[in-house]
Amino acid sequence: MSSACHIESFSSYAESIPRALDAVGAAEVLARQERVIVKPNLVNASPPPITLPVEAAEALIGFIRSCSDAEIVIAEGTGERHLETDEIFRTHRYDTLAERVGAELVDLNHAPVAQLENPGCDVFPTFMMPKLVMEGFLISAAVLKAHSLADVTLSMKNLIGCAPPAYYQQGGHWKKSAFHARMHEAIFDLNRYRRPDLALVDGAVGMAEHHLGGPACDPPVGKIVAGFDPVAVDAAGAGLLGFDWRSVEHISMADGVLGQAD
Repeated sequence: MSSACHIESFSSYAESIPRALDAVGAAEVLARQERVIVKPNLVNASPPPITLPVEAAEALIGFIRSCSDAEIVIAEGTGERHLETDEIFRTHRYDTLAERVGAELVDLNHAPVAQLENPGCDVFPTFMMPKLVMEGFLISAAVLKAHSLADVTLSMKNLIGCAPPAYYQQGGHWKKSAFHARMHEAIFDLNRYRRPDLALVDGAVGMAEHHLGGPACDPPVGKIVAGFDPVAVDAAGAGLLGFDWRSVEHISMADGVLGQAD
């Protein structure tokens, strides 16, 4: 495992998330920020561990508040075909969390966008990115899950929630369906435009077979992973699910480019 991330044993979100963040020196970095954007995995209306528990988000935001005066934004763009992000926020009680902690909720599916260009990206040589995620310190708060198309869904894949459906929904399917045909390359391209500044993966439970309908890990994984290098964090997370990160294409593509897996 890379020294660029830390794996913390889980006892509770209120205890384990601050310990994980302290272990990587997050407080000093967060203290310098003016705006912190928390991007949770709220892919749909399903309960945890498919989505990030509001208790995990609250522990993360509490840590930010303890060391920083930054504006805090909770930003997500759900992939749920028939629901809007504001409905997902309410379902998972992020609306009451935001009110309680003084954070702003932003629906990335309908936020103003900027056109970015990178001719080196094979799938997305141009990308329509919500401006917000380029205008603050971005924390990807993911859940530890296996994935039917991406092998794993961790901090880098979590950023697919940033993709606006006006450009990345195809044929009335899942709101981010443009990523499906070449999923690994698409995740790599997306993170070349914007990688997380800090990655946090909730492995308190975990899902080792399927990201939406598979059983929860039994016994629970019982870990929280944190670090400033999303490639290292995702490589460690893949290991917790029994994957060699070298076999996960988007992680192996990102290794040495967006970070160091080990």
